[in-house]
Amino acid sequence: MIKKVPCRTCVVSKEKLPKKELIRIVRTPEGEVKIDETGKMNGRGAYLKKDLEVFNKAQKSKILDRHLEVSVPDSIFESLKELL
Repeated sequence: MIKKVPCRTCVVSKEKLPKKELIRIVRTPEGEVKIDETGKMNGRGAYLKKDLEVFNKAQKSKILDRHLEVSVPDSIFESLKELL
């Protein structure tokens, strides 16, 4: 039997990709924005493709701010770029 690979949609590129190829950004119940490397943190999440162009586009268009309903600090984008 083939194991089903969990897929999620990147909020910028709208591509459906396996969860492993995406990075989850979370707004915790306390209202903090964090990078969720485990994929299991509590809170509202949005997925980004692991791609510098996608990160830059997300930062310019403020798409994460809309998805997470909170303003995302630039430090999050700096950390994302370091993860690549």
